[in-house]
Amino acid sequence: MKKLFRNVLRGGWVQRAVGFLAAEYLRLVWLTNRFSFDPANVYEIVEPEQPAIFAFWHGQHFLTPFIKTKESHRAKVLISRHRDGEFNAIAAERLGIGTIRGSGDHGGAFHRKGGVGAFREMVQALKEGYNVASTADVPKRARVAGMGIIMLARESGRPIMPFAMATNRFIRLNNWDSTTINLPFGRGALVGGIAPIVVPPDADAETMERLRLELEAYLNEATRRAYEQVGRPEASLPAKGLAPETGLLEKSFPQKSLSEKSLSEKSLG
Repeated sequence: MKKLFRNVLRGGWVQRAVGFLAAEYLRLVWLTNRFSFDPANVYEIVEPEQPAIFAFWHGQHFLTPFIKTKESHRAKVLISRHRDGEFNAIAAERLGIGTIRGSGDHGGAFHRKGGVGAFREMVQALKEGYNVASTADVPKRARVAGMGIIMLARESGRPIMPFAMATNRFIRLNNWDSTTINLPFGRGALVGGIAPIVVPPDADAETMERLRLELEAYLNEATRRAYEQVGRPEASLPAKGLAPETGLLEKSFPQKSLSEKSLSEKSLG
């Protein structure tokens, strides 16, 4: 039965349908949350640095396509070749973001997971003026920045821009990266422009490790500030206190009245 279910999920029409529904759901979330920006002039800070490498944590990525607010913000995102990645790729492309398929993990599976080709494609995309978005941490090591994104910055000569997005209403899965599913009708925050990370072309191993730790610290700070902005400072850390037998997810809602929900007046530009 499980094999049959997996085969159905791998079907092209199912993946396209799920990707379509996911994209439209995320659009609803974006449009019905009242977003703030930290700092308020974050786009004025970031735009002169483009094309850039936008870094975020695994599990906190669903709303990242909406940082693109202008047609001139050309962007591509790195998405794994895993079957789950197919849904993400279809959703991202529907939301106007190009995709690069492969792994950002520079470990032992780098070649097998299409990492070499994806790395070259990301370097080329940056040369062509595209922003490239990627998770900084690698699978099964949440909130630990990998070396792959540092190597990309060194090779391309483009800065890394750490950022985070959060909403005050969400469902958080009890998995390795505490995947957060943002919910509509609430408040949201985008935090970015804390400090660009520039990796010198001749950076040695010690320098790259120092910059990797810097990126980690900046991403944690951006995430902390994002949840603080929406009044949920306790939510900036991965979900805790869920024993495996209690279920797969935790619903998290702010202690607010329904009258405080409001539709955002912003557009997608």
